Amino acid sequence: MRRADARTALAAVPPGLRSLVARLSAAGEELGLGVHLVGGPVRDLLLGRPLLDVDLLVEGGTDGAGEPALRLAKAALGMGERSVAHARFGTVSVHAPAGVVDLARARAERYAEDGALPTVRPGTLEEDLGRRDFSVNALAVPLNRVARRGRPALVDLVGGRRDLVARTLRILHPRSFHDDPTRALRAARFAARLGFRLERASAAALWAARAAGAFDAVSGERFRAELERSFADRSSDPGRLLRRLADWGVLDALVPGLGVPASAARALRRLGELLGEPPPGLAADPLLAGLLVWLAPLPRARRRRTLLRLALTGRPAARVEAFPALARRLERGLRRPAGRGADDARLRALPAEELLALAASAPAAVRRRVLRHAGEDRALSLPLDGDDLLALGFAGPALGRALAALRRASLDGRIAGRAEALAFVQGLARRRG
Repeated sequence: MRRADARTALAAVPPGLRSLVARLSAAGEELGLGVHLVGGPVRDLLLGRPLLDVDLLVEGGTDGAGEPALRLAKAALGMGERSVAHARFGTVSVHAPAGVVDLARARAERYAEDGALPTVRPGTLEEDLGRRDFSVNALAVPLNRVARRGRPALVDLVGGRRDLVARTLRILHPRSFHDDPTRALRAARFAARLGFRLERASAAALWAARAAGAFDAVSGERFRAELERSFADRSSDPGRLLRRLADWGVLDALVPGLGVPASAARALRRLGELLGEPPPGLAADPLLAGLLVWLAPLPRARRRRTLLRLALTGRPAARVEAFPALARRLERGLRRPAGRGADDARLRALPAEELLALAASAPAAVRRRVLRHAGEDRALSLPLDGDDLLALGFAGPALGRALAALRRASLDGRIAGRAEALAFVQGLARRRG
């Protein structure tokens, strides 16, 4: 376990954000505000992992001079940086060319009922750490002298460092999952990413929240947002994460009978790898790609109920509904021997999400052809463009067909270079005439 103090914390911040964090810390001293590195970044610092986020807690500023996080951000902004305030929760995102630093005022919170969004008020560092989801995230490193007054270099009020050593996720009070059932999805994400386990009393509290119907009170949008973070986590296996949620009864609490077939879990693992290192130029929405893979093997009625529970409607939902039939049709075509041009004709119109989902879920032989298209053929630059064909007399649908034929011939190796391409399309023009 690594040491954690202000010096090591600043050294662990990504280099492009280090100057910004140092300026925020110094500005806090001038304004009388304590600045702490908190939560996940401290956890990752202790584990020796790269800091994926930079979350700072701002303490003090109860003198009525305005939101302390916003005051701090404005005092520290440099060239090319801007701040975006989120007034409801007293948070500010500081955007720099190299990334984002998130600021939040220290706060306490209260839940009026199970699954409701909290009511928050300004609080102390100790109150803020006490509202966290798990002990391993209830850690803070004071960064400036105001924050360090009377405090150790690492603030650990609930044994979070001990749980890190034991690789354990532990909630801070028995009703934690009642207050916010989406913490179950975060627990699965941390378990999948870090290899941690949910300790026994916390697992019992999760089952108690499920039995009490706490999950029913949470909107589909909130669950969908947590799933989006899970599928976007490049260091996690989404198949393992969803299997963990199934084991904990969370998926069944969302939609009765919802699970993760073994085929989907394997495909989701491959999808996670593809999303982590996608083919060049192929950017996909991780959530949509994940839903395409996960829900495809499920019965249509259960797939539809899941989309409704997650409040996913419109075109994205229609794409998820249509993917199983689309994948079967494409797999049948791609099993037959064909040239690269034929594969390209089948796959080029696919959005990135369907293409990656097909690559993740198809048999190995088909997967290789899909990935070859995604990584090599999809970005093919033709020796002639539409203007060239217009000059040769092609127009309307005939122009589109000529470009498609030219593309197929190029991929199949029948033409190379501009001269051969011109001869090819001139031959098309003669046959058309």
